[in-house]
Amino acid sequence: MKKYIIYIAILAIGLILGYVFFGTSNKGNSNTTEVSESTETKPQMWTCSMHPQIMQPEPGDCPICGMDLIPAETGGEGLALNEIKMSTNAMALANIQTTIVGNASESDDNTMSLSGKILPNEEANAVQASYFEGRIEKLNVNFTGEEVRKGQLLATIYAPTLVAAQQELITASNMKDTQPGLYKAVRNKLKLWKLSESQIDQIESTGKVRENFPIYATVSGTVSQKMAEEGDFVKQGQPIVKVSDLSTVWAMFDAYEGQISQLKEGQKITVTTNAYPNKEFEASVSFIDPSLNTQSRTVSVRATLNNKENLLKPGMFVTGKVVMSKSTNLEAPITVPATAVLWTGNRSLVYVKTNPDEPVFEMREVILGTKNGDFYAIADGLFNGEEIVTNGTFTVDAAAQLQGKKSMMNAEDQSEMYSKNHLAKVKRFEVSSEFQEQLKVVFDNYMVIELALINDNSELPQKGASDILKSIEIVDMKLLKEEDAHTHWMRLEKELKESATEISNTSDIQKQREYFVSLSGHFINALKTFGINQKIYVAYCPMANNDVGAYWLSQNKKIQNPYFGASMLNCGEISDLIE
Repeated sequence: MKKYIIYIAILAIGLILGYVFFGTSNKGNSNTTEVSESTETKPQMWTCSMHPQIMQPEPGDCPICGMDLIPAETGGEGLALNEIKMSTNAMALANIQTTIVGNASESDDNTMSLSGKILPNEEANAVQASYFEGRIEKLNVNFTGEEVRKGQLLATIYAPTLVAAQQELITASNMKDTQPGLYKAVRNKLKLWKLSESQIDQIESTGKVRENFPIYATVSGTVSQKMAEEGDFVKQGQPIVKVSDLSTVWAMFDAYEGQISQLKEGQKITVTTNAYPNKEFEASVSFIDPSLNTQSRTVSVRATLNNKENLLKPGMFVTGKVVMSKSTNLEAPITVPATAVLWTGNRSLVYVKTNPDEPVFEMREVILGTKNGDFYAIADGLFNGEEIVTNGTFTVDAAAQLQGKKSMMNAEDQSEMYSKNHLAKVKRFEVSSEFQEQLKVVFDNYMVIELALINDNSELPQKGASDILKSIEIVDMKLLKEEDAHTHWMRLEKELKESATEISNTSDIQKQREYFVSLSGHFINALKTFGINQKIYVAYCPMANNDVGAYWLSQNKKIQNPYFGASMLNCGEISDLIE
């Protein structure tokens, strides 16, 4: 009986163990199958081992280097060229914060920072000159910075001409009854040399000629410059000392070109200096230089400061914060915190959160405007409502670099050129048909260059480029109603002119084709932004521009490659259509 009980117990234990191992395993296999099926439903992306920014849904050749594409790593989740995904834990550890950008908000301190220094108030400067020729026998001003008061004796001068004039006065005084005109003329001559009535009367009454004459200060202030020394022979009108009244001083600031439009006389300005870090000096902008310094590309902005306590010394470096007037313009420029911008010297970058529900970020190049306090105005590259990284930007960039994505550190010239000419998302502006017609003239001249390059002609591109420069000048920016459109066209106009100028200055067709890459990239941007009331095709050749790839514009679907001409006339494909 015990024997059967043992067998039954062993069988029961076996059944339990079998259920545990095989039942769980089967369930695991079921889950694995589900995961595999789930994984299989995701589209497989293909990339290039040398150019990880290339992502295609099908295998094939890399459009840049021609190498076979390889399967992209699982988990790429269909991220775009410049996108990076971070984990929630990494976001928290790095304290990465994002902000939705829009028109200038109350978070902006509404000030503009300027740097400058203290200068003497030139309106309160005085030059003490000698009113007659002579030799300085005694100079009572010993050093620069010495305080002088009005009426104080500054110098004693031996004046030979005054000696002769005194003798004339003594002689004329004896004949004043018979020749009053002569007597009056002699006295007036001495008055012109700044001799007082009492001095003239003393010479006349004593009948003695004085050899040395005093010069008295006509103003009070601080000696800012000694312009003569004892023993010097000075001419009539020659300066002896320069006196500055430092009860008021000038704060002279330098404003860059991009800041000029936001400045006007009468604006409040708060001045601070390192000498008195806890003290602020209030003033107003009193003068804006009408001319631009062509070397520093700055304009001088001046404020007059009260300096009764003599705290501000000429030469001190100061910082001024100009209070900006609150703008009522609904199209005010987008502003972002300075912490959001990565600056590489040639480019300014931000990271935009492209998915509101997931930590997915895209590197975006932006054009910076003026800096107001700790905020930058964005001239181009961002739109209202976009969410950007405002804290931890360097951490996001470092993560992008580790994942092999484009970042601030690894965006070399070749990648930069590829990105610059890659079709970007641009905002389309509603513009008048008159503006489009003017832009169409520029496009027609662009096509002259393109057709010449297709036919391997190096003469016509120079003329076409010159015509582009002339037609750009005719484009009337006043026809653009939106402020953003104004800013965008100004930047495009500058870039188009630069590219066209380079083409017009060379007869080397290879050089012309190199500059045509840039010209085409900027013109595609212009047509996508403003349009010319005509359908235009955008063509792409992966082998152009030293295998980096390049675009051009075409009026029909037929491929005619301007970068290779007859040697590879049909190389390329239509990649986009501009309505």
